[in-house]
Amino acid sequence: MHSTLSRCQAMARPPAPGSVIVPDWHESAEGKEYLACILRKNRRRVFGLLERPVLPPPVAIDTASYKIFVSGKSGVGKTALVAKLAGLEVPVVHHETAGIQTTVVFWPAKLQASDRVVMFRFEFWDCGESALKKFDHMLPACKEKTDAFLFLFSFTDRASFEDLPGQLARVAGDTPGVVRMVIGSKFDQYMHTDVPERDLTAFRQAWELPLLRVKSVPGRRLADGRTLDGWAGLADVAHVLNGLAEQLWHQDQVAAGLLPDTSENSPS
Repeated sequence: MHSTLSRCQAMARPPAPGSVIVPDWHESAEGKEYLACILRKNRRRVFGLLERPVLPPPVAIDTASYKIFVSGKSGVGKTALVAKLAGLEVPVVHHETAGIQTTVVFWPAKLQASDRVVMFRFEFWDCGESALKKFDHMLPACKEKTDAFLFLFSFTDRASFEDLPGQLARVAGDTPGVVRMVIGSKFDQYMHTDVPERDLTAFRQAWELPLLRVKSVPGRRLADGRTLDGWAGLADVAHVLNGLAEQLWHQDQVAAGLLPDTSENSPS
């Protein structure tokens, strides 16, 4: 199955990490100025579908908007991942997501090639597995005009890792040119992992997809002990948001003919 899907995917190979987006820019003084617009009093701001961050008048940057479908077995942490990316409380107890949930996350990033800052707007779509199985229209709705697929597995659930090839074929097999990334959740429980490093290496070699890790530990809190620390939360998920921005911007540049197409099906 590995070779069959890789042959039918006419999409650019993923860029090397850090080659498109300046990786640690969010930690710089300039980066923190931009990040301040998605925070309020050290807390992450929650944005509705029609809302956007307000930047100071002298600062004018372009916004690049993308739809991202989060896929994976029930219980791997899809809703928890989106909550962490948005700076929201992570559910303590797992509840199956009813229907489709959409969450908007803004993330400013600096491009390596031009030193330009772009505001990335990610619209995450999360759908419960039982709803996907029960209603035939759910998966097509989630996939329609999707720019990226995030495929999740849990380090504590071997079956979720073994399910990845099936997920990739079933969800993304008929959508060449769409960015695909794999994320391993509950990485902080790695001592109890069911997925050894050699299996991750074999998967990466077979699929040539970015594979990131996220922790499930609750985020750090402010002095009141209740409110999530927005800055600390951003630091925890910056690698995922930067990775997404990198893949999506690179794919757009290839589609626009501004970068060479390195997919297997491109003419040499």
